[in-house]
Amino acid sequence: MRSMSQLGNDLYSGKTSFPFVQRRRLWFIIAAVLVIGAALVPFIRPVQFSIEFTGGSQFTVSNPASFDQSLATNAVTSVVPGAQTRVTTISDQAVRVQTDQLGSDQTQAVSAALASAYDVPSAEVTDSFIGPTWGADVTRQSLWGLAIFLALTFLILALYFRTWKMSVAAIIGLVDVLVITIGVYAVFGFEISPAAVIGFLTILSYALYDTTVVFDKVRENTREDGEISGRTFAESVNLAANQTLIRSINTTVVAVLPVGAILFIGVPLGARTLSDISLSIFVGTIVAAYSTLFVAVPMYALLRESEKPIAQRDARVVAAREKAGVPA
Repeated sequence: MRSMSQLGNDLYSGKTSFPFVQRRRLWFIIAAVLVIGAALVPFIRPVQFSIEFTGGSQFTVSNPASFDQSLATNAVTSVVPGAQTRVTTISDQAVRVQTDQLGSDQTQAVSAALASAYDVPSAEVTDSFIGPTWGADVTRQSLWGLAIFLALTFLILALYFRTWKMSVAAIIGLVDVLVITIGVYAVFGFEISPAAVIGFLTILSYALYDTTVVFDKVRENTREDGEISGRTFAESVNLAANQTLIRSINTTVVAVLPVGAILFIGVPLGARTLSDISLSIFVGTIVAAYSTLFVAVPMYALLRESEKPIAQRDARVVAAREKAGVPA
């Protein structure tokens, strides 16, 4: 059995090769299924947005006698039947209760009910209100932030790599990461909160970093392709993906381990306020590594190989192989 270092050497030299580009139709079909599935999830199970986006009332119970979340739900519904309630243990000394938008009388009644349910003085229950206008502002600013990020990404990559087609391939990969990550959020019923949005932008930055490293190797390989090269353009792109494969795997594992520790160890132990951002980064980091290799790289090869100079050189390479009797 080969060691990781030997496998890395074989991938770099081309002795071993995974068909990222050659089997791109299969990878594109899988990517399309994942994206369509993620886009359809909200129609089956709507995406849950936090109070910061939707507006509503929030209560914090400090030093409760119990952390049973059902106590909060029952206390709220006893005052406002049918109210949507989200309860989170935010530390070992407090419980956060978020509800629909309540009137002043209902807010006072819910505060009293929570104090009674958790056996604390009324002073230990604080309330706050987030209006729909503020939530709309948060939503708008988040969308603007995403749009500016994608626009700057397109421009910077186009200038750095001197071809807009790399930018297109990278943006398609980033959108793939974003849609699938949000789909996972909807599947598991996690709320999209400002912390989650920060996580989304973080993993988009990670995906951009990963894509840039791989594309830099792609540029190096394809720039060296002259008349004496025995590789087609697609083969050079695929070789670059294989040469950076071990680095991508190592980087992803190193990035996922600490976030996974927070998500699977810290959150069950009480660090629930970190669940939103840790889940988005955990899922997004894994999807980003997949998207770079299976979506962005083969997409770039598809966009470029039909260009006349590249197509002509590829035809000469294939003809030379046939003349030499080299199997396809």
